[in-house]
Amino acid sequence: MRKETAEGLVSEEGSSASVRKAGRKRRTSSGTTDVPESPEPNAAAAIGGGPVGDMPEEEPNSVYLDALRRYFQLERFRPGQLAPIRHVVDGGDAVVVMPTGAGKSLCYQLAAMLLPGTTLVISPLIALMKDQVDGLERRGIPATYINSSLDSEEMSRRLACFAHGYYKLVYIAPERLHNRSFAALLPSVRISLVAVDEAHCISQWGHDFRPDYLQLNQLIGLIGAQVRILALTATATPSVREDIVSQLGLGKAPRQAPFVKVQGFARPNLRLSVEPCATHEIKYAHVRELARTAGPGIVYCATRKNAQLVYGRLQNDSLLRGRIEPLLYSGALSDVERERVQDAFLRAKNPVVVATNAFGMGIDRADIRFVVHWDIPGSLEAYYQEVGRAGRDGAPSRCELLFNYADVHTQKFFIDSANPEYADARQLMDALRTFDADTPCVQTDDELAVLAGLKNGMFVRTLLGIFEQEGFIVRTREGGRGRSIRVSPDAPGDDKLQEVFRRREQKRTLDNRRLRKMIDYVDTRQCRQHFILNYFGEEPEETCCGRCDLCAPVGLAEPLTEERWTIVQKVLSCVGRLRGTATADTVVSVLRGEETPEVLQSGLQRQSTWGLCKDIPPEVLFSLLKTLAGLKCVKAVSPQQPGGIAEKTHLLLTDYGFKVALREYRDFTLPWPGETEPVSDPAGEAAVRKRTSRKKTSANDGKAAARRRFFAAKNRRLKGW
Repeated sequence: MRKETAEGLVSEEGSSASVRKAGRKRRTSSGTTDVPESPEPNAAAAIGGGPVGDMPEEEPNSVYLDALRRYFQLERFRPGQLAPIRHVVDGGDAVVVMPTGAGKSLCYQLAAMLLPGTTLVISPLIALMKDQVDGLERRGIPATYINSSLDSEEMSRRLACFAHGYYKLVYIAPERLHNRSFAALLPSVRISLVAVDEAHCISQWGHDFRPDYLQLNQLIGLIGAQVRILALTATATPSVREDIVSQLGLGKAPRQAPFVKVQGFARPNLRLSVEPCATHEIKYAHVRELARTAGPGIVYCATRKNAQLVYGRLQNDSLLRGRIEPLLYSGALSDVERERVQDAFLRAKNPVVVATNAFGMGIDRADIRFVVHWDIPGSLEAYYQEVGRAGRDGAPSRCELLFNYADVHTQKFFIDSANPEYADARQLMDALRTFDADTPCVQTDDELAVLAGLKNGMFVRTLLGIFEQEGFIVRTREGGRGRSIRVSPDAPGDDKLQEVFRRREQKRTLDNRRLRKMIDYVDTRQCRQHFILNYFGEEPEETCCGRCDLCAPVGLAEPLTEERWTIVQKVLSCVGRLRGTATADTVVSVLRGEETPEVLQSGLQRQSTWGLCKDIPPEVLFSLLKTLAGLKCVKAVSPQQPGGIAEKTHLLLTDYGFKVALREYRDFTLPWPGETEPVSDPAGEAAVRKRTSRKKTSANDGKAAARRRFFAAKNRRLKGW
């Protein structure tokens, strides 16, 4: 039985004979398998080509298609795959930015089969390596991974095979570059291509910077300038893309400027939404409903504590018993337990994994129907990468962010912990210098925090990582998880320490800016897909996606009652009478009869529509405007952001909207945005809740109350639309 995977490959279930080709035998964990012969050294020349831009992607020549069919049993390339493959096979470098599930891994896997020698793949996660190597072996492609999960005997065997050019693809973690014996091996191995997966990790301005990626320049130097470089990532803003090119030395002599391929970030099958949640009970009601009705899913939590809490609720929920298989995944699990959870997630019919952000990379399951964020993520890059794991089979999927403003403080704590100040570094360094070479420091992180007078062990872990990266200390492991810390005899001076932490201050500023942008995404009244595409530097084709909670609020389109028809007419009439001179915020102020500075300055209190909807909450009017925009009754124009409903965007009534206002379309329907009742006073609501604390309210009642409180706070925070 043949099945297309999320990376554009094909997995064979049952017999693997159809993917085996004539060639030499090799030993695998499951016995022997045939290996396709490596292409001849002149295979690249046989393909021909010229500049990538000269040949349309939809017209690959026969050599590429033959290779695609032979090795991966596919009949066509996905959008964006062929151009970078051609470029690296022709001898150039490339940077590929594709959304999760678009088939990035095929770019270097097929290129590896068309090039002589070995392709070295830099990958940050063991799960990703194992999953891809298993898939390649099933296709008879000689591949392996080299990481800390191997015992010494197996490690030696694989290194010997690597040295003799036995493998077409070898996966390593960036930490392997610190290993001297591995580094000494590289100059003697014929390596044609270095593929850098999750390339955003090399950028200090990226959301997931990993210092070990900075060793890649050294790796390239050991292999030689002739090696091709292919950098791939799912989430990179224009500035991060520039930093990837700079850090890898692409475009610097003797290397030519790289080919950069940015494939569309839009995921039309995902429904993005932000759900205001005042309590954990309301959050759990969302998770429970999705787990009960949607199918396989992931619930991301910012902390292990929250992950354990949600997992416990799912495990003990009688309504869900027998319907789902709850799983728990976090960085605290052992390697063996992590692998067990990953395998269970891939095999179970309806798994729901509750996880920290340690889960997801390399998990090749295409039918994930929902991704929930229990807490707000720290950046849009992290958020979009995680929601991108849903619906990789193209089927409709739900992505809900359960928002409570208090959760922002958790991310601010993470930012503070990840970006300590020079004074803190100085304190810890002074504490470490109290130990000498004969008596190294063996204290735990928490013990060191007490000794140095610092906040907590997390703070110390961050500082020790920076010290080791910059050469201030040397850490050695002495059996199990034990370790000793020595101040390096060649440690740089205090000037260097100050310089390092001046850079950390820049990173703190950038991290806070990313978090602010994430909050802006929560607060936006613009189409959510539109907001994200703009952030990643892509010009959206449509102003409204028609799927997110702002473009298409939850609810079935239904014929309007007389009362609702009247409200729609009032809203459209107000937009029409303002003739494109007002923002959505001003339209709502006029309808509600609010004497804001913008209203009074323009004399809009004299409009005939002034105060016609004074009893309707502002969030309902905003949502109604958004729905009407999605139905093309209203359009938004702005020189700064053409077509998008955002700050300083003015609204215009369309010809279609004019006819709707005149009720020329009696069968006009729309999903109504919510209850038309005034926003409650939070203090009054608290008093009511106290008096009725013994009463059990439904999840819908709680959700409605939370939404009112959320928008009340939101309207106080925002100064305008």
